[in-house]
Amino acid sequence: MKKYLNLATALLSSLKPKSQQLTIDSYGQTTLTYEQQQALMEWLFSSLINAGYFGKAHLIWNDGQDREREILTALMRNEPIFLYRLGERPSLPPAGFYWRLMGEHPSLRIYQLEMEGQD
Repeated sequence: MKKYLNLATALLSSLKPKSQQLTIDSYGQTTLTYEQQQALMEWLFSSLINAGYFGKAHLIWNDGQDREREILTALMRNEPIFLYRLGERPSLPPAGFYWRLMGEHPSLRIYQLEMEGQD
């Protein structure tokens, strides 16, 4: 039942107008200091701007919580989703997707959600 509720919520959210301003919504709790969080967010904003993206993006602090609703909503709106790995491994991605490590960031803890079979 929860899966259907998440899907319905994501579908309704996908109908809302898209943002034309660069914003990053974050979900979960992090163990980073304020300075580390700020540096990470500045890097992520810079990366999105350099890629020519000016809309809403999502950052998940991989704290073990279920973020299916947020991920589905972002996917339906075609918005980029990033994950900051707090533990040894990132959480499992949705079926048909994978977490691509963003080796450009020195922490080697940031991933972007990508669709399988597309490069």
